[in-house]
Amino acid sequence: MTQSDGQWTVRRILEWTAPFLARKAVDSPRLSAEMLLAHVLAVPRIRLFMEYDSPLPDAALATYRDLVRRAADHEPVAYLTGRAPFFSLDFHVTRDVLIPRPDTETLVEAALSLLRKQPAIESPRILDLCTGSGCVAAALAANCKSATILAIDNAPAAAAIAVKNIEQLKLSDRVTIAIGDLYSPLETAADKRPFDMVVANPPYIPTAQIPTLDKSVRDYEPLPALDGGPDGLAIHRRILAGAAAHLSSAGHILLEIAFDQGPRAKELATQYPDLSNPRLLKDHAGHDRVLALSKS
Repeated sequence: MTQSDGQWTVRRILEWTAPFLARKAVDSPRLSAEMLLAHVLAVPRIRLFMEYDSPLPDAALATYRDLVRRAADHEPVAYLTGRAPFFSLDFHVTRDVLIPRPDTETLVEAALSLLRKQPAIESPRILDLCTGSGCVAAALAANCKSATILAIDNAPAAAAIAVKNIEQLKLSDRVTIAIGDLYSPLETAADKRPFDMVVANPPYIPTAQIPTLDKSVRDYEPLPALDGGPDGLAIHRRILAGAAAHLSSAGHILLEIAFDQGPRAKELATQYPDLSNPRLLKDHAGHDRVLALSKS
C-alpha cells in the first residue's frame, strides 16, 4: 500500500483493501474494509459513499494501514473499531467481552415472543446471566419498554463494558448491572421478588475444542466466556440447577446453546424436576440455538 502511483482516495483504498483482506481469508472483506475506514475517519459508514473521491490525509492513511494489517492477521474488526452491532443497536466492545453475534439474536427474539404471549405480565422482571457486553439485556429493554432487567457477569471488566453500553443506550433506568457468579448477587439484592424470565448466553464451547477455533476467536476473545467445560454445558447445568428458586410461578428460562448441542441439552433439561416443557428453538440457519423451559 504505497502512494507511488497516485493519491489514495476513499474509493481507491477500499478497492485495494477488499481484495487484500479476501486473500487473507478475512470474513466479509469489503464490509470490513469499510468499517475500518469509517472508524479511522470518524464518520458513519454511509458517508464513505458520499466522499468516494476524497483524498485521505496521511495520518489517516497510516492509521488505516496499521488496522488493515492487524485485520489481515485475523484480529476481529469489532475489536479494532471498538464497536459491534446487535439487534439494530450499537455496542462498545473490547477484548474483555465476546463480540455480539447474529446467532444470539435468536435468544432475544424468543424472549420477546414469550413476553408478548403473556400480556398479563405488565412489567416483566428479567434476569440476564453471563451478560458480557450487555447486548441481550439492552436489546430486551429496548424492545420491551415495560421490562426491568438485572444483568450479571462474574468479570468486573466485562461488567464495566456492560455499564457503559447501558448508559450510552440510555437504558440505565431499567437495566442494572451486577458483578458476581451467576445467582450470587441475588443473595444481597434489596428486591427479593422472583423473575418472570431468566436468559443467558453462557460459555458453551467444549474445552477440548478451544484450540480448534478460528484464530480470530481463539486468540482474541475472552477464554472464560468461551469455555463451557468438558461437554460445553457445565455452566448450563449450574444455571438450570438454580433457576426454579428465582423464577415466578409462570416463569421461563432461555439458554443459548451451540448448533450441535440440542439433543444433549434437551436431555440435560429433564434432570431438573422443577422445570418443564423443554424445547429447542432454531436460529435463522435452521440450527438448534436456544433451550427453553418453563417453571413447573
